[in-house]
Order: sequence, then structure tokens, then C-alpha cells
Amino acid sequence: MFALWSHLVDWTSVHAIVPFLAFLHLNGLAGDPREIAEAILISALQVAIIAFLFRPLESVVPAERWTDRKLTRVDFQYTLMMLLGIFPMFSYLVLTPIGNYFGGGNDSPGDDSLLGITHWVPALNGHPLALFIVYYVIYDLVYYWMHRLQHALPWWWALHSMHHSTRQMSCWTNDRGSLVDGFLQSMVLAGVGLIIGVAPTDFAWLMLLGELVQNFSHANVRVRFGPVLDRLFVSPVFHRLHHMLVDPDRPTLHNCNFGQVFSVWDVVFGTALYGEPIRPTGVGDPMVDADNDKGLVGLHWHAFRRFWGAVRCKAGWTLGDVAFDENFRPVSVKELDLHALEAGRSGGHASSMLSRVGADTSSMPAERVAQ
Repeated sequence: MFALWSHLVDWTSVHAIVPFLAFLHLNGLAGDPREIAEAILISALQVAIIAFLFRPLESVVPAERWTDRKLTRVDFQYTLMMLLGIFPMFSYLVLTPIGNYFGGGNDSPGDDSLLGITHWVPALNGHPLALFIVYYVIYDLVYYWMHRLQHALPWWWALHSMHHSTRQMSCWTNDRGSLVDGFLQSMVLAGVGLIIGVAPTDFAWLMLLGELVQNFSHANVRVRFGPVLDRLFVSPVFHRLHHMLVDPDRPTLHNCNFGQVFSVWDVVFGTALYGEPIRPTGVGDPMVDADNDKGLVGLHWHAFRRFWGAVRCKAGWTLGDVAFDENFRPVSVKELDLHALEAGRSGGHASSMLSRVGADTSSMPAERVAQ
């Protein structure tokens, strides 16, 4: 199997990547063509797993039954665009040259970094699987805290909210997101990878593992891992609570379950939520919910307008839950009447109801695991 994979990577490199880089006059500037080929093939493998495994599973054990999947189409389009085009090219045309500039292009990048894992634990050089697991634990912990910041920092939430706006969360939803948000995430995760000494090929497989788990955790399936494993790994039901619509009576309840692969981070840091029924997904903010009426280009433009409105004002830098007014500026959720927004959403006219009536922000959490 490994010989077949290596042959496929070589063939793709010679017959597709090298000619493409030559056409762009980027030979020698974008890293090893073989690594680019492997990254693209890994992305293709990911799309195949989503399409032929996760998607059929949604029909067998759905968390929600939909009369149609119209709102998932843009997520499907975006997944193909990201995984088979933008992300591999961005990784190797932008991140790899940066990594090479800072000394990450050698065979054992971790040996040259004072923070490299193998610099401190040289014995791991002889145990690649153990080293990969250590890399992944660090990578996942960084993702957890970055994800919390995406929700807490208004200008970053303005971008990340595009991911949460979908009302039909499916196996294609994971890659739905602003390109600016994706750029920021990639720079953070790739930067940490360079610091701790992750080789480019290992980083590609780290990303595949994390992305596949997230594709599954976003799937519209009623799947749990049981009372023990649910405390260790993110299941679809666990992550679905992270995407639930805001509850006007418990407005902070959805600030939970931020983990990517390991739910143990939520358990340790007090953000894990269990024991809630399966809930509808989406956002209560009508300005963000309007994403569902837009196509691929409109989604990004709408998210960017929120970002531009938030990043230019003080409120955009003040940590906390926000919605966005009609000028795309952040408004603290504490100033909103969430019950009125919910009633307006049910009546179909919530887009003009960002009322500044002080909402009762008291919280009555369900079974939330204490720190």
C-alpha cells in the first residue's frame, strides 16, 4: 500500500505539479514538488472519505431530518475549493517558503529549534509514532485556545461566525469559513508547527487527521462515543452543542465544546457540556444568519464587512459575546433582547430587530463539567 501511495505521489509530482510550477515560474520557490503532490492527494483522499463514508452515514442516523439539503450546497462547493485548490497551494506557496526562511526546510527541523520537541527529547527521533502523537497533542491544545479566541474576540468572531451561520450543519460544514479566518488559523498552527519542529509531511498528515475528525464531528449524525470516550474525544453530538442556536433563557450555554479532536481540553478547562438534547444549529444574530441567503462570493463579502466594521472600533477589541448591527458594528449580547430576536426569527422578520433592550444574561447551565 505504501509503495502504491509513493508511486502515485511521484506520478502526480512529475506530471502535474512540476509543469504547474514551471508555468507560474515558481520552480525552486515553493518547496519540494513531491510534498505539494502529496498534500493535494491527501486532500483528495479526505474528500473521498467525506463523500463515500460520512455523507451516507448522515442518511442512516441523522441528527435532524431535512426536507432538502439546499443550504449544504454552498458548503460542499467551498469544501472542494478549499481542499483541492486553495489550501494546498497556500500551504506550499506561502507557508513553506516562510518555514524555509526560518530554517524549517532541513530533514530534521526540530533539531535546530530551542523549542523543538526532539531538541529536548532526542529519544523521540527513534520513535516516529510517539513523536507524531506528541505533535498532535500540542497542535490540538493550541487549536482549542485559538478556537476560544475566535469566539471571544469580536473582530475574529465576525469572520468565524460565517462557519457557525449555517442552519444545516453537515459533513461538508467544517471547511465553510472566511478565507481571512482560514489564513489566520493556518498562520497560527503552521507557526506552532515550525517552532516545535514538525516536518512538512508530518504537518500535512496532522492536518488530515484533524480535518477528518472535524468533518465527522460536523456531520448530521446522532453519534456519541459513550460516557468515557466522550470525555476524551469530540463526537458529533458533543460538537453539535457548540453549534446550537442561542438559548434566550441560558444565553451563555453555547459557549462550550471548543475541542477539535480531544474533548478532554473542554473537560480540563471547564467548557465541556453534556446532557443536553440535540438542538437546531445556527446563530441567533440576524445579521450573521443572513449568510444563509448568499452564495459562495456573497458569504465572504458579508463576513468581511462584519470584520471591517468590528476591527475599526473599540468594541471590536473588547472580549465578549457580540451580535452585529445594520452597520456591521459589534453590539454586546448583554444589550439585546434575545427573546424578541427569537420571536422575530420565528416570524421571519428578525433582520431589523437588533433591539437594545437589556437581556437577562443569567445562566442556568446543564451538566457542565467543572474545571
